[in-house]
Amino acid sequence: MSHENLQRDEAAGRSALITTASYDVSLDVRTAADPDTPGYATRSVITFTAAEAGTSTFLDFIGSSVHSVQLNGKGLDVAEVVDGARIRLDNLLHENQVTVTATALYSRSGEGMHRFVDPADGRTYLYTQYEPADARRVFANFEQPDLKAAYTFHVTAPADWQVASNGAETARTALTSDPAAARWDFATTLPMSTYITTVLAGPYFKAEDRWQATLDDGTRLDVPLALYCRASMADSFDTAELFRLTKRGLDFFNRLFDVPYPWGKYDQAFVPEYNLGAMENPGLVTFTESYVFTSRATDAQYQGRANTLMHEMAHMWFGDLVTMQWWDDLWLKESFADYVGTLAVDRATDWDTAWVNFANKRKAWAYVQDQLPTTHPIVADIPDLEAAKQNFDGITYAKGASVLKQLVAYVGFDAFIAGSREYFRKHAYGNTTLADLLESLSAASGRDLSEWARAWLQTSGMSTLALETTPADGGALASAVVVQEAVDPVTGRQELRPHRLRIGSYDFNADGALVRGDSEELDVTGNRTDVPGLAGRPRPALLLVNDDDLTYAKVRLDPASEATVLASLDRIADPMARALCWTALWNSARDGDAPAGRYVSAVAAFGPSETGIGVLLNILENACTAVERYTHAAERPEVRASFLAAVSAELKRSAPGSDQQLAWARTLGTLSRHDRSALPLLKGLLDGSAAVAGLAVDAELRWHFWHALAANGQATDAELDAELARDTTASGRAGHATAAAARPDTDVKAAAWAAAVQGSSLSNQLLTATISGFTTAPAELLEPFVEPYFECLRDVWDGRSIEIASRIVRGLYPAGQDLADGMDPAGHPVLRRTDEWLEANAGAPGALRRIIVEQRDHLLRALTAQAAVVDSPTPVLPAH
Repeated sequence: MSHENLQRDEAAGRSALITTASYDVSLDVRTAADPDTPGYATRSVITFTAAEAGTSTFLDFIGSSVHSVQLNGKGLDVAEVVDGARIRLDNLLHENQVTVTATALYSRSGEGMHRFVDPADGRTYLYTQYEPADARRVFANFEQPDLKAAYTFHVTAPADWQVASNGAETARTALTSDPAAARWDFATTLPMSTYITTVLAGPYFKAEDRWQATLDDGTRLDVPLALYCRASMADSFDTAELFRLTKRGLDFFNRLFDVPYPWGKYDQAFVPEYNLGAMENPGLVTFTESYVFTSRATDAQYQGRANTLMHEMAHMWFGDLVTMQWWDDLWLKESFADYVGTLAVDRATDWDTAWVNFANKRKAWAYVQDQLPTTHPIVADIPDLEAAKQNFDGITYAKGASVLKQLVAYVGFDAFIAGSREYFRKHAYGNTTLADLLESLSAASGRDLSEWARAWLQTSGMSTLALETTPADGGALASAVVVQEAVDPVTGRQELRPHRLRIGSYDFNADGALVRGDSEELDVTGNRTDVPGLAGRPRPALLLVNDDDLTYAKVRLDPASEATVLASLDRIADPMARALCWTALWNSARDGDAPAGRYVSAVAAFGPSETGIGVLLNILENACTAVERYTHAAERPEVRASFLAAVSAELKRSAPGSDQQLAWARTLGTLSRHDRSALPLLKGLLDGSAAVAGLAVDAELRWHFWHALAANGQATDAELDAELARDTTASGRAGHATAAAARPDTDVKAAAWAAAVQGSSLSNQLLTATISGFTTAPAELLEPFVEPYFECLRDVWDGRSIEIASRIVRGLYPAGQDLADGMDPAGHPVLRRTDEWLEANAGAPGALRRIIVEQRDHLLRALTAQAAVVDSPTPVLPAH
């Protein structure tokens, strides 16, 4: 459809011309349960002003059809004013009102109004998801973040449904003309952007509570709380714990920000087939229902859910109360929410490993993203909506949050919070840019942050920090220097950033544990920075640069420290220090500086002693990637078999029923997709002929094992269908789709390809599940699909929504390739074909090219790692 991709300059021109005041939106979804009804009635009444009479502007709408457009009481010719996704409005007055009636379409892609039929009971559920610009799929509007307005929603739906929106319900009226339906009216909201408006409708289970508090200034707050999930999941919905976390978060943020929660009620809905982890719609936050744990979940998963809950709550201030002007400054909300969300888990919950998990998992996402050719500054250049969609990435979230943690180390926590409070007071219900935030933070800290912002927010790439030491007689250190290397990959210029960091000195104590004796805190500002506090002191067993993880940089261990880590990683007492050492080893493997097998051996040796379940889950996942992607094909069977044996042994040794046991069981299933040795055990665990003490083989783990069996040709259609019959849930349906597509059969792969690429019946969740199964196969089985992949790209991008197209383009890229002996990685046939496509499609949409460039780089990194270590023996680390 034409005009879907709004340009930044168009948005700027529109906001310079008009100011929006209010929306009155009516939706009629009473026939949503009828699968033959593709759409629903929508009506928008919008009041706005124009800076100059006689000018023109446009509304945004993507739907089935527009029925009428009335501007200032005059009916417009629909055929003349509707052009693709836009509705032209000419001859504006200073004060204007426009009314649009139309038919919008239900979605199966998670964009706009998503419609889901629960396979467990056949009931229909609706919810909306808009970011960055899909409110226009539900109602006609001015779709850009800086045109805020007050919203009043009215929804007609089946009378026995639950219906909710941003505002509180003010009335519910039975329809005399349709006794089975009712109309819900909701309170008018405070000013907000289009993308955070929302509607929820369906036979949801609902739980209610209240949060009440008296703030330090005597302000009394009384906030109604509600939780929603599908009725078939209600037995697994731990509402008491979710309400407890919600109240703790509201306590924390209201006092931290010193601006009372402004949005009235605080509802949270857990919804199916969700494209994101969650969305910060004020008054009605939506989450993926994967956070309703229907199978056994680890403590790390519960902590991850709490982190998401706090992240979204932080958005009530960063993002909703004060919103970025355009998507260039998306970081203004996401980086802050990522940082203060983790802060809230650390300070307002019972978990004490929030920053450890941030360093080990969240930050790792940023490190990967920042080494891609498509990396960008935290303050990005976003020319259009397609670019905005692709920018919800590790730079905007995790790197931005990491840089804010560095800012706090630089200016102090109190100054950071004081500046944030001033920012909220000054810009409440408005829109901002980087300059507005810097003004508030600079005033609070007494520092000019312009150069700091330039170095950290407006450049790309990361610094690499290493410690160079010179020995003196008697085992002392003559000198120590922090060496910084940093080149902006976009500009090619050296960008030596200022780092406030610590260097920890670790030695063995009497009990054999590696503990920190002391640390040196210093500012690293150039290429070489002396550490005078280490000179003349005995050389410790481990010198850890960026101890406590204050800054954002890739850290290289010096040779002596690396030797200590490879021999005694499990003896490092501090969880954060261990996590940082794991990250350093992983970066060496990813960069091809060390054999991937070395990392795998380290995980096998030291993983069983890792007490942090979040860290354990992460290193096990990394080890599987190291085996399958970064180990040369000639070495891979041996490395995999050795690791699989270690995993199998640890599964049986782990404490029965522990999180660690579950982590090893999941890893066993993942590795078994490519190795048959453990399949008899998996089969026995599924049919009950085998058991591991304390291991509950519930629905999620069962489908994990079936995926492995199917990938090895040991699961029949009848067996998979029987498993689906015993698990009729949505997650069961997805598990079945993955396993079915994983079977190593040419006809199976052809059918999965056709369903994903040529068909349109798969929802977003089932599409991803099918692609996951399809790509679980040796490269030779997928070779016939390499050329069709490149041939279909433009058609897929032009013919599918950006969400669905992105999943297809990213997921089906032929990434599971190996390096032939003696081959230059850059000369691999798939890389050459990728380069040919990029050259021939120089004019393709930027968002499409970005995905292809990123997937190419992931493959090149894997092939380079394979080439770098092909002649390197895999080390054998001490068994623990």
